[in-house]
Amino acid sequence: MPSDGYVVWREGEESFCGTFVSRFFILAGVSKTLRLPNGDEQALLDQVQVRLVERTELERFKHLLDEHHYLGSLKAVGQRLHYVATDARGQWLALLVFSAPAKHLKHRDRWIGWSAAQRHRRLSLVTNNSRFLILPERSVPNLASKVLRLTLDRLPTDWQTCYGHPVLVVETFVDAAQFCGTVYSASGWSELGQTDGWGRHRRDYYVKHDQPKRLFCRQLCKNARRSLQAEHLKPALAVVEQQVSPPCTRTVKEIRSMVEHFKAVPDFRVRFESYPLWSMLTILLLATLCGAPRGQKDLAQFARGLSQAQRRALGIRPNAQGKYPAPTQPTFCRLLQRVDAAKVEEVILALQEQVRGPAPQDHLIVLDGKEPKHGSGASILSAVTVPSQHYLGSAVVDQKTNEIPVARELFKRLELEERFVSLDALHTQEETARALVLDHGADYLLTVKGNQPTVRQQIETLVAAPQGDFPPS
Repeated sequence: MPSDGYVVWREGEESFCGTFVSRFFILAGVSKTLRLPNGDEQALLDQVQVRLVERTELERFKHLLDEHHYLGSLKAVGQRLHYVATDARGQWLALLVFSAPAKHLKHRDRWIGWSAAQRHRRLSLVTNNSRFLILPERSVPNLASKVLRLTLDRLPTDWQTCYGHPVLVVETFVDAAQFCGTVYSASGWSELGQTDGWGRHRRDYYVKHDQPKRLFCRQLCKNARRSLQAEHLKPALAVVEQQVSPPCTRTVKEIRSMVEHFKAVPDFRVRFESYPLWSMLTILLLATLCGAPRGQKDLAQFARGLSQAQRRALGIRPNAQGKYPAPTQPTFCRLLQRVDAAKVEEVILALQEQVRGPAPQDHLIVLDGKEPKHGSGASILSAVTVPSQHYLGSAVVDQKTNEIPVARELFKRLELEERFVSLDALHTQEETARALVLDHGADYLLTVKGNQPTVRQQIETLVAAPQGDFPPS
């Protein structure tokens, strides 16, 4: 900008706002300079307040956006907050919406300095100023900057109250064909470049609109970018990573191979529309391999994170729009209640052997029961090899019984001949030991604790204590 340049304010421009509010032009030698607020306007600026929109006010809020904002109201997805700026009498002056950020922005991601994996886990610490509107006839000089500053001052705290964590960075897009973004630049935002011209069309995918926008970002607290790129988040922020389902990293070729195995499981439905049984079972296996939680709600979230190519490889049928949908929580509920568990186990064992080979014969077989964290009260007794961690089989232990009879039934499904089998103290029973040795040709390692004092006393009398690896000093 030349030294004799002027900032020109065009009257009426602030009454119509898109992603940002005011429209300014930096020109040289123009006769009309930026107008300062007069006494009444300054009094209005001194009295401006910003608050969250009440639920009962949302319809009015959306109506005003549809009427006055060039993009209309926003069908925001995920976490979002609506703000209104008011004067001393409570009359509305401006509207703002903060919602989910863009999933992929190369300029923003380079500016933050995080990896793709970190972005996936920490994206909810970023928000997007997706709408900003100064209402017509209420615009005065400096109103946009004042409203934006007041809103950003309270945004992290409001987000913490509503969603259990703050936000560290805010982004926004400015349509270069209509606006200049001066209010953002003047408020300390950094312009990072232009987008590639893609926009969110629905929750799952983006479409190319060939209208690139200017991207602005700002830190909401000191060292926000350093926190986002750190190896470990601070404890106050770590909750966001715990809520994120891990992405599926398996290739399309690997997914198709898994699907072929699960086609051997009979479908419990007479007919289906979008989701073959083998598709849903493969999603469950993918969630297990990727370390995702496996409750019905978690599975639905994991499925939504699959790409269109991955869903196509699963065998999901396309909808009327030619897109491959994701199974919902009720669909997984029906699956887990009615699928043939024995057939699924056969497929998993065959798949494991194909990928890892047979379980080593000289490894210990351990049977242990665990109660799922969010289960109905029943526990699962599973058999695995140690240390190779080959899965061998499992059985449900409902509340009407205990692990002892279930373990003896599980023995019949396992190859135990000439193998060592270990169980905890609950299974230190004569009948269990006899079944392992006489019926299955196995050797056993059973635990004896204080709840069996007679057996423990006999062992201490008849068996010498093993010598420790290191003699006492």
